[in-house]
Amino acid sequence: MNSYSVKELLSKQPLGDSVEVNGWVKTFRSNRFIALNDGSTIHNVQCVVDFENFSEDLLKQITTGAALKITGTLVESQGRGQQVEIQASDVFVHGTADPETYPIQPKKHSLEFLREKAHLRVRTNTFSAVMRVRSALAFAIHSYFQKNDFYYMHPPIITGSDAEGAGEMFRVTTMEPKNIPVDEQGEVDYSGDFFGKETNLTVSGQLEAETYAMGLGKVYTFGPTFRAENSNTSRHLAEFWMIEPEMAFYDLDANMDLAEDFIKSIVTYVLDNCQDDLEFLEKRLLDEEKSKPQNERSEMALIEKLKFVVENNFKRVTYTEAIDILRNSKPNKKKKFQFPIDEWGADLQSEHERFLVEKHFKCPVILFDYPANIKAFYMRLNEDGKTVRAMDVLFPGIGEIAGGSQREERLEVLQQKISDLGIEEKELWWYLDLRRFGTAVHSGFGLGFERMVQFATGMGNIRDVIPYPRTPQNAEF
Repeated sequence: MNSYSVKELLSKQPLGDSVEVNGWVKTFRSNRFIALNDGSTIHNVQCVVDFENFSEDLLKQITTGAALKITGTLVESQGRGQQVEIQASDVFVHGTADPETYPIQPKKHSLEFLREKAHLRVRTNTFSAVMRVRSALAFAIHSYFQKNDFYYMHPPIITGSDAEGAGEMFRVTTMEPKNIPVDEQGEVDYSGDFFGKETNLTVSGQLEAETYAMGLGKVYTFGPTFRAENSNTSRHLAEFWMIEPEMAFYDLDANMDLAEDFIKSIVTYVLDNCQDDLEFLEKRLLDEEKSKPQNERSEMALIEKLKFVVENNFKRVTYTEAIDILRNSKPNKKKKFQFPIDEWGADLQSEHERFLVEKHFKCPVILFDYPANIKAFYMRLNEDGKTVRAMDVLFPGIGEIAGGSQREERLEVLQQKISDLGIEEKELWWYLDLRRFGTAVHSGFGLGFERMVQFATGMGNIRDVIPYPRTPQNAEF
């Protein structure tokens, strides 16, 4: 007996063969038609049972959510909606699902409700499609870097350094909460803690990845990162995944070249390999858009938006040029921006980034040479003394999708920047060693994985593109 996934049955269509398929019941109509899905595809396979050949007790167990093994013959379908179906000769019930308590019934559920059922929401069409796209993107990311001679590097999750300097980190400790030791100055004494010093969950693997790039040449990380930022928005998570390539001997131009090629490659992979899921998600998005006011609707359908990224060259624009464009734009002059642009040095918001991409240039944009005072300490200072070799990649519908920079390779300049920011030099002695021993031009960038999954699936809330979202006051499951 040949056992198939639903995807294999629908693509190979071995008509006339005796087949076996396992999956979960989506619907059971008229005590005759079972729609079965095993997660391998957005599509179900219809299984037809002759109720006269099965006991009433068995038929009562076939409800939405029940897990079945169905054996039968694959034949050309006599009904509409599918090309083939299984004429069932045997049905085995792996596990039942009480229709009175099973929450994922064949009706429309709100995304908020499904977040409360995160352990079961992947059985819905929406979340199964999102998670298949997520998996495809992860595969495409590893494939791209491996094909381009990068080495996969695992940075530590527990760290004593704050790569972003924001201080919004989750502390790691074994000290008893009710008996925290303090020193003579009243500060927490970490000498007796597990690591003997203050440690946290990492916000970025970049600094450690830099050390490996300066020995292996080209490396990338792909792992979990953590931010203790108390933001209850559709764009923020406390735990998320980051892709961070770091390359020795790359300047900012080479860094921008890599970012564009990399992003186009992974989006192309999804377009080529997730067609059914993208078509489903696009239709879902179009239905959702109908309920929005006209001025809030997306100008591009999902697949069109993905092709927009692949088929257009990314326009490279300095921050200074962008500020001039935004300052003189109609939305700014008519006070339509929520955050008006008045002067050079403003930290750009999503509305500004989207205007540049969607209205002004009408293509993806890479902004570079940002003001030093709104960017991290490790970015290379330009000769003007006020801008750094930073870059942000901007996409339609979402704004910033990736950010990076040429790293500061000059020891004295980096020491001065660390001092100006009040960072303890002894905490970064190992990072400074890279500049003491064989320093060289090097660059890198970071891509938030969930942000990319959001873009590729059209989901409006970042909590719906990760299996179990971690947000303020929410660590369920």
